[in-house]
Amino acid sequence: MVQLTRIYTRGGDKGQTSLGDGKRVAKHDLRVASYGTVDEANSVIGLARLSTADDPGIDAMLSRIQNDLFDLGADLCTPEQENPPYPPLRIADAQVERLEREIDAMNAELSPLKSFVLPGGTPAAAHLHLARTVARRAERLMTELAEHEPVGGPALRFINRLSDHLFVLSRYVNDKGALDVLWVPGANR
Repeated sequence: MVQLTRIYTRGGDKGQTSLGDGKRVAKHDLRVASYGTVDEANSVIGLARLSTADDPGIDAMLSRIQNDLFDLGADLCTPEQENPPYPPLRIADAQVERLEREIDAMNAELSPLKSFVLPGGTPAAAHLHLARTVARRAERLMTELAEHEPVGGPALRFINRLSDHLFVLSRYVNDKGALDVLWVPGANR
């Protein structure tokens, strides 16, 4: 387990931070930007949970996702290497598969879309849309990182599936799509 006795260390005062393997990198390093954006998505999900606390099933789902996002941050924080002295925490296919099962179950209760959905409807849906867009930004950073250094396939699949999950969940909390705000192309010309 993690034990934090000091919150500040002064180790990053010159613009560098340590990765999980001890390597020092710039705080704007693509790997740091990737897991930092994953953390941001996690924070937005925390906001969404303020509006979903009255539904224990949805709240539990989001709680699992928040924990998985910490797993993803730990995965990204430790560069892949052969024969590491301590096996790092990595996203597992089972985490991706759980997201897929949840997406399929929720989507089965929704009417097919006839237009794109604008973020809104309920506060929970609006926050979930914000979390979805932050997750997509994390995915863009992660795929860029994967062009330069190894990133695990399950991690990439997880972040891709997560934004789909958050989209479907946003519709689900919008009274199963009844409160969705639909895009009307050219409505304000």
